[in-house]
Amino acid sequence: MDIKKAFEINRETWNNKVAVHAKSDFYNLKEFKNGKSSLNNYEIAALGDVANKSILHLQCHFGQDTLSWARMGADCTGIDLSEEGIKLAKELNKELGMNTNFICCNVLDVSKHLNTKFDIVFTSYGTIGWLPDLKPWAQMISERLKKGGIFYIVDFHPIVWMFDYTSNPPKLAYGYHQKEYIYEEYEGTYADEKSKMISKEYAWNHSLGEIITSLTNAGLTIDYLNEYDASPYNIFPELKINNDGMYELSNKLYPLLFELKATKI
Repeated sequence: MDIKKAFEINRETWNNKVAVHAKSDFYNLKEFKNGKSSLNNYEIAALGDVANKSILHLQCHFGQDTLSWARMGADCTGIDLSEEGIKLAKELNKELGMNTNFICCNVLDVSKHLNTKFDIVFTSYGTIGWLPDLKPWAQMISERLKKGGIFYIVDFHPIVWMFDYTSNPPKLAYGYHQKEYIYEEYEGTYADEKSKMISKEYAWNHSLGEIITSLTNAGLTIDYLNEYDASPYNIFPELKINNDGMYELSNKLYPLLFELKATKI
């Protein structure tokens, strides 16, 4: 397939999503501007005290997590494919009186735009599925990490992306090791299902084995891999809220999230 065309369609979709997401309760910009962090317990527990550390945030959307890390004392740079996303991120940065750096580029091209090395490279919740091949992604992460630096990802489990959510109920439609792209076209967005915008999206599923192998081949050592039943986001059908305010399947047949931490050796 034409990967360049797929990225362009995805970029256009994410540009269109920015205005919808900025108005949504899901992103709740009002509370964010008043000081509420957009980060969740998984990533906060994993990275701990980030004060005076440099963080490269990959696929940052419009920068809420990037700015949340910066509020905790980190020196942050956010990257995203969407011009509208980076535009809003820069506006938020200025409005909040912060000094966070934002760059608009394809995540696979980061090293063409930056030669800085970071203490931490971070990415989260719905990011790697937009990439057809994780080898250049992992190589870029290794290039941008200092020796001894940390890479951390928390994302939706690859089993979750085996389902076609445009069907009601969702049906198991895609392979765990599927190499072909997944194309979906639907009305609305996870942050506002009632929106009339049309999402056109090319995505790829990546197994845990592929993720780990890509990172280790790029020179990183895996510190841990954890899988979780509970997600902080209620974006899949038939999830139930648990006692911790998280969302999970009532039957817990498969995990919703994984997290992985690795070190540049």
